[in-house]
Amino acid sequence: MKKIFLLSLIAIMLMTSSCEKFLTHDDPVNVVDETWWKTEANATGALGSVYAGLPGGSSGRQLMFLSALSDEAVARQDSRGAYEAYAKGLQNSSWGVALSLWQDDYKDIRRACRFLENVDNCYMDSTLKDRYKYEARAMRAYYHMEMMMFFGGIPIVTTSLSPGNSNTRRNTEREVYDFIISELTACAPHLPDVYNNNEAWRISSGVCWSLICKLAMFYREYETARMAARKVIDQNVYALYRSNNAKVNSFAELFTYAGELNKERIFFRDGGCGTAWRTFAPYGVGGQTVVSPTMLVVNNFETLQGKTLTELGADSAAIYQKDPLFKNNRDPRLAAAVLVPGQIYEKDTLRPFAAEGSDRIGVLNSTATGFWVRKYLDPKDRNAASPSLDYMIIRYAELLLYYAEALVELGDWQNPDIIRYLNDIRTRAGMPVVDVSRYNTADKLRELIRRERMSELAFEGARFYDIRRWGILSKVMNGQVYGAVDPATGNPVPVEVRSCNEKRDFRYPIPLNEMLANPNMEQNPFY
Repeated sequence: MKKIFLLSLIAIMLMTSSCEKFLTHDDPVNVVDETWWKTEANATGALGSVYAGLPGGSSGRQLMFLSALSDEAVARQDSRGAYEAYAKGLQNSSWGVALSLWQDDYKDIRRACRFLENVDNCYMDSTLKDRYKYEARAMRAYYHMEMMMFFGGIPIVTTSLSPGNSNTRRNTEREVYDFIISELTACAPHLPDVYNNNEAWRISSGVCWSLICKLAMFYREYETARMAARKVIDQNVYALYRSNNAKVNSFAELFTYAGELNKERIFFRDGGCGTAWRTFAPYGVGGQTVVSPTMLVVNNFETLQGKTLTELGADSAAIYQKDPLFKNNRDPRLAAAVLVPGQIYEKDTLRPFAAEGSDRIGVLNSTATGFWVRKYLDPKDRNAASPSLDYMIIRYAELLLYYAEALVELGDWQNPDIIRYLNDIRTRAGMPVVDVSRYNTADKLRELIRRERMSELAFEGARFYDIRRWGILSKVMNGQVYGAVDPATGNPVPVEVRSCNEKRDFRYPIPLNEMLANPNMEQNPFY
């Protein structure tokens, strides 16, 4: 199925390359449009170019790098984006990551607008044409949503603006929020619940409701989030992935080729983690470690008995800090997500504190913290000519955690669905069920859900949004960041000192290029 899909995608991209100038042309000549927009193949290629803007995990807009703008990880190598500068509070309106995001998303929005303005000229099945239109509208709403969650209020664009008519003003956040919710709500009933495997990457009704849930949670519209999550759950389309191989951990396998075709992925980018090995793997096994986990994310994982390190006491906590996988008595999601000092990986013993060797802390292309991201690493990619591992933008476990959190925040903390879905997520990973004698208040459940999100979704980009919507950005993004314990000192190694002004850093800066080109554009506060 994967080969068939790849061949289909190649065909779409070939058509896309031929139509690119028509989708981005700033002053199209009428005869060109009239000549080109004719067939179903033209429409399919044009819509394919709209999907081409989807972000990947380790490529494109590299959503996994958002971990380095949270307390989960640090980033190095400015050639992949100056994430370290942002974490240190040194970003400004010339920050390249913001510029790339702004340009990419508005290019994708323009492609969607061009498609909607011209697809009626194509001779094709009317039912398929109508579905394509809803796909394009939903994707356009998604790109608006991605931008708003970084920049705040942005210009709502529903027509393919020319350079002479591009001095648009920013809409308010409420206006953009309402536009996105309205568009996704309108599109959802007209999109399939399920596609075949060859087209599973397309936007579905479940994707629309999941995006509504995510956006509503970010803006603390908990009833809207609860409703949207329930819509997805009641579709009975998605399920947590469980391997057919009893000898492997289902959670770990989910992020490899063996678990790639699954019912847990709601929205994904085909091949979006094809560059994971060159982004996260240890240098000693041919990787280039750009993003490195922090001690804080490692310490978040419970023991196999469901105890946090703080609950164990200082002596036991120190043992697990020194040896995170001590006696294999940690949440299996830790071993699935992080490589630790002393571990043997692909016949390479990881020695970040050795006097020499390619895996030492600080060596170019090596870890910055003594830890490595393991999630989405598959040894098949070590020497692969064309790695193609997919990246899940939204998966069912994240949606279930949103649903449980929304119930708690709505005051419905005794709803049995909360424990039911938390237990599903925990037991899938090999963890015990929730101890309801301990987690028996709204505050306790909120604490558990927040810890579960960090354990379950580590390095998937979710934490970037979580620390903002929970109001803890300043708390967790200021001060010293630590890595693994240095055996020479017995203390965690200091990695970098971060500086965060929440009033400024809650949002990305509007790019300087846009400010200079558009006299009606207003900058975000404190930039």
